[in-house]
Amino acid sequence: VQLQASGGGLVQAGGSLRLSCAASVRPFSSYAMAWFRRAPGKEREFVASISRSGGNTFYSDSVKGRFTISRENSKNTVYLQMNSLKPEDTAVYYCAADRFVYDIATMSGRNMDYWGKGTLVTVSS
Repeated sequence: VQLQASGGGLVQAGGSLRLSCAASVRPFSSYAMAWFRRAPGKEREFVASISRSGGNTFYSDSVKGRFTISRENSKNTVYLQMNSLKPEDTAVYYCAADRFVYDIATMSGRNMDYWGKGTLVTVSS
């Protein structure tokens, strides 16, 4: 099983990036998905989660209103659109999959079934 995140890079503050996570978990539509991040010298932090159908989403307060999580089950892919980026968004971003979660708002505290390797986002001031 693989979760392959991509789309990271260097962007100026105020800019945008879109991350993608291609998943080999099957069936992809049976997994709720989430994005986490780890900034240099800090612990891993929950960013956003999305339900199996894509109909429900949940965000951390630090990204709410700036980031949008979405998914395309036909492409086995989850996305994270990041707008109005700030230097404090600099981190390695990871996607994760959870097969049995009921409430996606609780994914920040759950053990994920699968993790991707991460993609680096650097926001310059």
